[in-house]
Amino acid sequence: MAIPTLGSYTSKASYVFGLLSLLLLIQNGCAYEFIVGGASGWSPSGSYAFNQWAESKRFQIQDTLVFNYAADQDSVLYVTKDDYTNCNTENPIKKFTDGHTVYKFTQSGPHYFISGNEEHCHKNEKLVVVVLADRSNKKGNSPPPAESNPSPPPTSDASPDTPSDNHSHKNGAAGLSSVISFLSSVGALLGSSLMLFV
Repeated sequence: MAIPTLGSYTSKASYVFGLLSLLLLIQNGCAYEFIVGGASGWSPSGSYAFNQWAESKRFQIQDTLVFNYAADQDSVLYVTKDDYTNCNTENPIKKFTDGHTVYKFTQSGPHYFISGNEEHCHKNEKLVVVVLADRSNKKGNSPPPAESNPSPPPTSDASPDTPSDNHSHKNGAAGLSSVISFLSSVGALLGSSLMLFV
């Protein structure tokens, strides 16, 4: 019976590490799908704060929003900041009326959505999503339009004891996440490279 050598264990460990690293690289490239409003969907429920929900998420280029609503009663409008603020439904950039709208982010910056029913919009059926900048320069993304403002406008449903500016905490968490993502990608690349040399 042959006794396994240290070299055979090292070789197997390199294969396993390389495969795990490859899976990590694939995972880092995945986009996410976000269901707006959860089970309630895109509706003027009054108590559901779409912007508070969006502030708790990290949106990136290639992620998608899914708006579910009754097509005969509502719609989704992609609008400018001014039209968002004023619930102006007259000149949307894009209008969706299918009842199951899937919107994919192709650029960073703020994105403004309102209900196509002006009355619903005035009942806070509106949403600002801030998409993080793509730091990889893979696609040469252009900056968002000049009228964009990276911080969403204040909403009337914010409680008085909630701090209005908690960006430093979020930026710190986003920075840490970016560092971890970068280190994971470098480790995955190194691990995948080891597979080639074993």
